[in-house]
Amino acid sequence: MSRPPKPKGRWNDLRRRMGSAAIMLAIGGVEIWLGGMTFAILVLILTGVMMWELARMTAPGKVMANIGLGLMATAVLYGVLAYPEPLGLLPLLVPSLAGIAVPRRDKPIYFVYAAGLMLAGFALIELRAGPGTLAILWLIAVVVASDVMGYFAGRSLGGPKFWPRVSPNKTWSGTIAGWLGAAIVGLGFVLLADAGWGLIVLSPFIALAGQLGDIAESWIKRRSEVKDSSSLIPGHGGVLDRFDALTGAVLAVLALSLAWPLPLPEMGN
Repeated sequence: MSRPPKPKGRWNDLRRRMGSAAIMLAIGGVEIWLGGMTFAILVLILTGVMMWELARMTAPGKVMANIGLGLMATAVLYGVLAYPEPLGLLPLLVPSLAGIAVPRRDKPIYFVYAAGLMLAGFALIELRAGPGTLAILWLIAVVVASDVMGYFAGRSLGGPKFWPRVSPNKTWSGTIAGWLGAAIVGLGFVLLADAGWGLIVLSPFIALAGQLGDIAESWIKRRSEVKDSSSLIPGHGGVLDRFDALTGAVLAVLALSLAWPLPLPEMGN
């Protein structure tokens, strides 16, 4: 007689979540260590893959068009980096415009999210080229700490949902724990990397942006009636599933840096 399946517990996806964090840390570590053109190439590839995943979620039947949008995203981002004049960042909108020219659901959502992916790819490369390795390390550490602490606190404490209609698994306890984890990361960089004390305050805001990035991608998946953005990473879903929070976080860093100088940790490139 076969045994009945074990009921799923609150920690049933712990291995998957920890594996996801390990993947992010490993990729981030390689990016930080290599830097330069190698770092840029990796971001170019990831941006193209995430654009393809977004395109296939919103237009699953347009196989070749979606592949073309992914390749276009990589090529356009490279062009903006290599030839910044005379149009500046305007060409980053090309994949958004090209995508809505093809029949797909939720065209406004696709347009905005695609533009965000392109801008995030650009900002990540510029962040590595500017403040340098410590700034990238801080950004990834904030996202990972927020995700890990939010997971454990949310599963252990439970409580009211943060945004039940969009992301039913996220709780206020987990969200706040994620902010606390980000603040601890900020404190660590203040003490060990001689960053400004304002980093302790900045880090929770960046963690919140990362959490919203995760929620935004979950909302798109819910509307598209898919569980994962793709199956490129066995057992973990797609690239966009792993980098949605980092996308939101780096966009927040870019937006805030336009308003005032940020107390980011800096080190040579």
